[in-house]
Amino acid sequence: MSQINYPPQHIAIIMDGNGRWAKKRGLPRIAGHQAGGNNIRPTFQSLINYGVKYLTLYAFSTENWNRPKTEVSGLIHLLTQKIDRETENLHKNNIRLIHIGKTNKLSIKLQQKLSAAISLTKNNTAFTLCLAFDYGGRDEIVQATKRIIDAGLSSAELDETVFSQYLFTSGLPNPDFIIRTGGENRLSNFLLWQASYSELYFTPVLWPDFNQKEIEKALIEYEHRKRRFGAI
Repeated sequence: MSQINYPPQHIAIIMDGNGRWAKKRGLPRIAGHQAGGNNIRPTFQSLINYGVKYLTLYAFSTENWNRPKTEVSGLIHLLTQKIDRETENLHKNNIRLIHIGKTNKLSIKLQQKLSAAISLTKNNTAFTLCLAFDYGGRDEIVQATKRIIDAGLSSAELDETVFSQYLFTSGLPNPDFIIRTGGENRLSNFLLWQASYSELYFTPVLWPDFNQKEIEKALIEYEHRKRRFGAI
């Protein structure tokens, strides 16, 4: 394990490539999603060891509802299982779980389990795991605008700081480093407001294969970036 002197405080990952991982092995797509789910714990454990404090995972987008119903129901089932199995481990290790996105389309069972996990871990301080499920960057901005209107704010009261307080990510630092696995070079409606000055990293490695070696490679690349935030 290499020493990383300046780890990003907040990493966000677009976990892409589960379906292709399964196809390469002659397996159904849901097996790829299962393998991808199994990669979450070793990923955040590695990042904790490097000194990262926040991890946001793009697990399911607002557009993913357009996938085949069998795949969507399988993903919902996998997430329900994962929350069941991991909540106590998260709490035991002082890890806070939060969710960004909508919940109204989720099953009542999943809503209840997600709410219980968030409530149990809400005061944990060692690390924050943020799950973006039924999340879309454009939708987040629209929902924030609606909440601002409902709150009765005037245009004179509104600036970037105030607007950020109405986003799903209110209270979280913006991501320093956004990683996308699977070979695609786009954000796909992920953290559009928050990513304005994030460093981006695209890798062809499929998400289930994004292991300790690949994490280290990405963090070394981040250390060589020069973040200017618009300055010289």
